[in-house]
Amino acid sequence: MFSSERLKGIDVFVIVADMGSFTAAAERLSLTNSAVSKSIARLEGRLGTRLFQRTTRRLSLTDAGETFYRTCTTVLSDLEEVEIALTSTQTEPQGKVRIDLPASYGRLHVLPLILEFMKLHPRLSPHVSFSDRYVDPVHEGIDIVVRIGGSDAWPASIGHQFFGTQTLIFCASPDYLERYGAPASEADLDGHQCVGYGQNDGMTIPWYFEGRQPGDRERRIIHPHIAVGDGEGEVMAVLAGLGIAQLPTWLVQTHLSSGRLIEVLPHLATEGLPMNLVWLKSREALPKVSALLAYLSAHLTPDGRR
Repeated sequence: MFSSERLKGIDVFVIVADMGSFTAAAERLSLTNSAVSKSIARLEGRLGTRLFQRTTRRLSLTDAGETFYRTCTTVLSDLEEVEIALTSTQTEPQGKVRIDLPASYGRLHVLPLILEFMKLHPRLSPHVSFSDRYVDPVHEGIDIVVRIGGSDAWPASIGHQFFGTQTLIFCASPDYLERYGAPASEADLDGHQCVGYGQNDGMTIPWYFEGRQPGDRERRIIHPHIAVGDGEGEVMAVLAGLGIAQLPTWLVQTHLSSGRLIEVLPHLATEGLPMNLVWLKSREALPKVSALLAYLSAHLTPDGRR
């Protein structure tokens, strides 16, 4: 059975975590240092775990504290949203909304949409992070996620919308093609320098080609002239004339349009990973989440064009 005791100290805990010290939190709350310290101690005692690491120089969250902080901020945000909904007939998006985006696609194509949306709804407060790792919205308390790739089967707690499949093409700089010539066939790629995507384990992402059967893809291990573990960094290497790369159109479209890059072997263009807009179903009815979801859904495209 739920007890109101579970809510005691949560607001103090969140402010201490946000401010990074008991003193600053005490000033913010108009309490004494002792009162703040005792509130945190009671909360830790009730939970049976330490929430903060305390040293003479700094105050930081433990792993348990990080997990509890994410949950508490979500709960407080939801309570704020409910209070606003009960006291106002307006449905204007406002308040904090957490968003996680793939690094390169997010910076180039999703963040500009979020910034445009903020101009329309200045009371919204997005907290945007960038990562290419797997993100669990439920456990990490993230409202909206954009992902390239992802699960084939989404849990019931997650909403998702497939908005396209990225297209992979081969391209090079005019300078490189002038020096080495353009490949005329797939076999010609063996005689060219290539730019690859390097992983942390020292391996390179393979190149993909259409298989013999519809829907099949073949992988080819490459030995790159240079490997870069970032999509935008890969583009920089290709622009510098260091070789041919296989890249998604959303990453190179502007360079193709300007002539700074040239597509080669267009008949070898192939489908890449699916692209998805993902969100927490438990929060999709909140105006700040539903409105931003609708905006992103209407504008996101697999090649970045609008």
